[in-house]
Amino acid sequence: MADADLEEIRKARLQQLRQQQGSSGGGEGGQEDQQRQREADARSSILAQILLPEAADRLGRIRLVKESRAVDVENRLIMLARSGQLRQKVTEEQLKEMLNSLSEQQKEQEKPVVTVRRKGGWDDDDDLDDLLNS
Repeated sequence: MADADLEEIRKARLQQLRQQQGSSGGGEGGQEDQQRQREADARSSILAQILLPEAADRLGRIRLVKESRAVDVENRLIMLARSGQLRQKVTEEQLKEMLNSLSEQQKEQEKPVVTVRRKGGWDDDDDLDDLLNS
């Protein structure tokens, strides 16, 4: 997707958000809710631009099963889109590959590490061997 197209979409969305903000004046709690809603709308707008419908459906099903995994994938996709590394819309197969790589990375991070520390000094087992042999 061209940078000019993304910039036009951002400008249009920003204008729309400004109009919505001007028409609804709430308290501080309302502002926080509006901010969250704007961020969610911006995320969904970007994802709609970079995902094919099949990939978007799969991501929706992933969200139903594991919200954190879906958010990780969305963050990665948005980062790739903003950095200009996506030249075309993401297919379902590409999404599957991304999920597999994320899964492998998480398995690497979750591997348990066992550290064995042996104490030396006065309670060392070698001392007992010396006493028994004498």
